[in-house]
Amino acid sequence: MRTTVTLDPDTAQLVQKRMRDQGVSFKVALNDLLRERAQLTGSTASFRTTTASLGAPRANLDKALQLAAALEDEELADRLEHQR
Repeated sequence: MRTTVTLDPDTAQLVQKRMRDQGVSFKVALNDLLRERAQLTGSTASFRTTTASLGAPRANLDKALQLAAALEDEELADRLEHQR
């Protein structure tokens, strides 16, 4: 997989040190460091999240942006009315 990675300065130094010490490319150094960390923490298992039913929606979500705008307009109108 090809992707763009932005590293913090301290992390970039670790990768650069690995590149110098072992004479490997950025790609190899980064992959090796990630694999080593995963083995140390035992985090080789895939990431999972739990789900929960939120029930049926109480509003028609087909026009959610219109609903949000209408609620925002109503809130602003209430604020202006209370400022008077």
